[in-house]
Amino acid sequence: MSAPWLQTVARMWRMRQPPEPYRSLLGEDDGQLVSIDCETTSLNVKEAELLSIAAVRIDGQRICTRQAFNALITPQHAPEGQNVRVHGLRPCDFSNGLPLQDVLLEFLQFVRGRTLVGYYLQYDIAVLNKYLRPLMGAALPNRRIEVSGWYYDWRFAQYPGAYIDLRWETMVRNLGIPTLPRHDAMNDAITAAMMYLALQPRRYGAHRLP
Repeated sequence: MSAPWLQTVARMWRMRQPPEPYRSLLGEDDGQLVSIDCETTSLNVKEAELLSIAAVRIDGQRICTRQAFNALITPQHAPEGQNVRVHGLRPCDFSNGLPLQDVLLEFLQFVRGRTLVGYYLQYDIAVLNKYLRPLMGAALPNRRIEVSGWYYDWRFAQYPGAYIDLRWETMVRNLGIPTLPRHDAMNDAITAAMMYLALQPRRYGAHRLP
């Protein structure tokens, strides 16, 4: 993980880039965290099209599910059979889908400048930035917490030199958190939030914020 001061400098640099009103919006941070997850048509960032975005706030030790953000996006192309088998979203499920730009604006208003939490967050951020850069002229400047990285540190401290299994199912089992159905953006965002909270009593958590 990068040194905290390097992450702070990087965030300050990124915050110089977004124009108003995005600069002010993304500068608002009330200390809460936001766990996010995206469902897409591909694992290749260049090819991936956003299908849904979910986000849930973490306020101290509480996951604020009643104030969550969850939106389906009207896709430009109907999901193919292989993708439907993964995320379970069929073409008919998008009858209530929203335009991508509307969803992105609502997502930014929900997230603001809060620190983002996620599992393999780099991919979700890369896909989001692919669409956000043309919209606001810059990438998301938010700080980020990768729960698989923190999990790795925890397990490696227990078993130095051992292979650390970072698969989702393994992390859920070893952290002792409830199992929710996978490949649903809201469920995955909530599970990543539970992973974050489960790591705090194990000496990983808020004290390690960049």
